[in-house]
Amino acid sequence: MTVLNLDTEKKIPPNFSLFNLGFRPFFLGTGLFAIFSMIAWFLLLQGQLHLQIDRLSLIDWHGHEMIFGFTMAIATGFLLTAVKNWTNIDTPSGRPLLILFTLWLGARIGWFLPSLFPEFTFSILLITALLDLSYNLYFAAAFARPIIIAKQWKQMGLLSKVVLMALLNMLFYLGLFGLLEQGMTWGIYGGFFIILALILTMARRVIPFFIEKGVPESVSLKNPKWIDHSSLGLFLLLAISEMFFQNETITGVLAVGLFLVGNMRLINWYTSGIWKNSMLWSLYLGMVFIQIGFLLFAISAFDPNLQTLAIHSLAVGGMGLITLGMMTRVTLGHTGRNVNQPPKFHSLLLGLILLATLVRILLPLIWPESYSTWLILSQLLWVSAFILFVWSFAPMLIQKRIDGHFG
Repeated sequence: MTVLNLDTEKKIPPNFSLFNLGFRPFFLGTGLFAIFSMIAWFLLLQGQLHLQIDRLSLIDWHGHEMIFGFTMAIATGFLLTAVKNWTNIDTPSGRPLLILFTLWLGARIGWFLPSLFPEFTFSILLITALLDLSYNLYFAAAFARPIIIAKQWKQMGLLSKVVLMALLNMLFYLGLFGLLEQGMTWGIYGGFFIILALILTMARRVIPFFIEKGVPESVSLKNPKWIDHSSLGLFLLLAISEMFFQNETITGVLAVGLFLVGNMRLINWYTSGIWKNSMLWSLYLGMVFIQIGFLLFAISAFDPNLQTLAIHSLAVGGMGLITLGMMTRVTLGHTGRNVNQPPKFHSLLLGLILLATLVRILLPLIWPESYSTWLILSQLLWVSAFILFVWSFAPMLIQKRIDGHFG
């Protein structure tokens, strides 16, 4: 039996259920990685930790790991869990899931080993690359299998994004090894936009549904097709512009278009009941910060220094709030709990990410002379949020479902 030929018989969950379903190890791993990688980023910036890798700048490492380490792990946990629900076909569990998780974890650890064993730097980096790319390919295969068996061709858009992430990660490593001049730039920028596209795709599917079902008032939210099509086209053009041309005027025009179209969508999705439910306001505000990111991209055509704030509005506020909100909801729902009754720290941990975003984006605009202070404070808030996430949700992710089902 190969690791993808999974047993579909009814299973009795063990008390230790960390490897029962994709969301469990990858959400817990992501939570821990969010803590330790941000601490590592702080120490690297302070000169107290070193990577000792030629061709790899600190910013390149940070960008790569937040895209292909942090958000890719969340995507793995979410999509392997979701595709099982969509197709009623098993995804990796037990040893196959452990193998997939180990590939991801090994690639994250590998970056720091050259500083301990400098004489083996090339070999360590080669092994790190092979682990990371094997993880990408294994995930793509595990996600594709139930889609193909069930002939759910409507999911091919998501599958194509997963495959593209593997290809872009390969470009990054080709650049790292000096085999492709623009490889690292294409890999990081491309991966960033594909992950953002993946989040926007899933948000379009689930956020209106969650709002309609989760607010006390009766609402029917609109999702006009022209908004879907125009936002998709503008986003694709923006990604191409930023990856290959980096023309400030083109980027500015496209970003303004995305900001306007996205705001129309948010107006259609708004209802006052979202503020009564942290599961909802976190997702909605995540979309708001994505729109702010597009606006800052547009303004950066006149002031290039704002581009880093645009990226972090999209990343910390958009990706951070949406992914953390989805992780908490999926964990509650798929461990047999009520998604409308989260742990007592739920609002606080989401609020900390919200504060981290405001500190990272707003305060540098007001007091740019204290930029390093705001960066450190934002890092501290980010770490605090994920400590609370791990503290509150690790027992749910490790223990079996409360209703006794396998999953």
